[in-house]
Amino acid sequence: MKKILITGGAGYIGSHTAVELLKAGMEPIILDDLSNSDAKVLDRLEEITGKRLTFYTGDCNDKTILESIAKDHKLEGVIHFAAFKAVGESTAQPLKYYRNNVGSLLVLLDFMQEQGIKDLVFSSSCTVYGQPEVLPVTEATPRQDAESPYGNTKKICEDVLVDFVKSKPGIRVVALRYFNPVGAHPSAKIGELPLGVPANLVPFITQTAAGIREKLTVFGDDYDTADGSCVRDYIHVVDLADAHVKTLSFLQDQEIDSYDVFNVGTGNGNTVLEVIHAFEKVSGVKLNYVIGPRRMGDVIKTWADTTKINKVLGWKAQYSLEDSMRDSWNWQKGLKK
Repeated sequence: MKKILITGGAGYIGSHTAVELLKAGMEPIILDDLSNSDAKVLDRLEEITGKRLTFYTGDCNDKTILESIAKDHKLEGVIHFAAFKAVGESTAQPLKYYRNNVGSLLVLLDFMQEQGIKDLVFSSSCTVYGQPEVLPVTEATPRQDAESPYGNTKKICEDVLVDFVKSKPGIRVVALRYFNPVGAHPSAKIGELPLGVPANLVPFITQTAAGIREKLTVFGDDYDTADGSCVRDYIHVVDLADAHVKTLSFLQDQEIDSYDVFNVGTGNGNTVLEVIHAFEKVSGVKLNYVIGPRRMGDVIKTWADTTKINKVLGWKAQYSLEDSMRDSWNWQKGLKK
C-alpha cells in the first residue's frame, strides 16, 4: 500500500480523507498536534475502517518530527491540511497565522524535496476569490485581496507553491480550493467538532437544535439573493475527501514539476435560509433562529463552476444538501452518547 502523510489528519476533513484513502487501497500516516482536534478520533476511525491508523503527535513546523516519520515509513505523497482557520482569530493574531500556515508549508516543502517525495495535495480555499464579479467561480476567476489574514495565508501559500514548482524541485502539486465543507461520515462516528463557539453555520445549526446554543443568528436578509441571505456552495465532507483521493491518482500520472488548481464544490449555491429549512425538513426539529444585522466581511454569494474537476479528475459531488444536513444531525445526536 502506498503510504500517504496527512498533516492535520485528525481534523474534520483530514479524518474523512483518511477513511477514503484506505478505501482506495492507500495507507494514511496521520500527523496532528491536536490543537483543533481530539485523539479520540483514532478510535472512531478504527471503528469505521477496522484498522488502527498510524498516528504521530506533532507540529508540522517541526522538521524533526517529519524526519522521524520518514525513517519509519516510505512516504509516496502528502496531503497538507494542517493550518489554523478561524477568520476572526486571524485578524486578532495575524502573526500566529502566518507563522503556522505559511511556515509549516515551507518546512514541509523542504522536507519533501530532501526525501524525494513527489506528490502534494494542498488544502486551499475559495476565500482566495473574495466576492467574485462573475458567478459561478472558475479556476480562472481572478483572486481578490483577502478579507482576513487567514485568507491571505492561503493566497501566499498558493504563490509559494507556484514559485517552488517553477524552480524544478521534482514535485507535483495540486491546490484544491474548497467551497463550504459540511456533513459528517454516514456512520455518524466522525464529523465536525469545533472547539468553543462554532464559527461555521452548520455546527451552529446542529448545536442550536440540540439545545447547546440558545439561538442561531442569520446575518442579514436584505442581500441581493433569492431570500436575502448569503449564498454558499455547501459540499459534503465525504465528497471532498474523495476529491483528494482522485487528486492523488491524477498527480501520479503527471510529468514532474507540475502545478494545478481545482475548485471543489457542488456547482450549486444555497442560501443560509435554504440550509436552515433543509435541516428542519430532515431532522423534524424547528430551529430557533433570528435575523440579525449584516456581518462585516461576509461575501454575499459565491459558488463553484466544477467543470474542470468533473472532466479532468472524473470527480463529481454525490451527496445532496439534505444528505449533508441529515449526516450532520446524526453526528450531533451521537455526541450526546
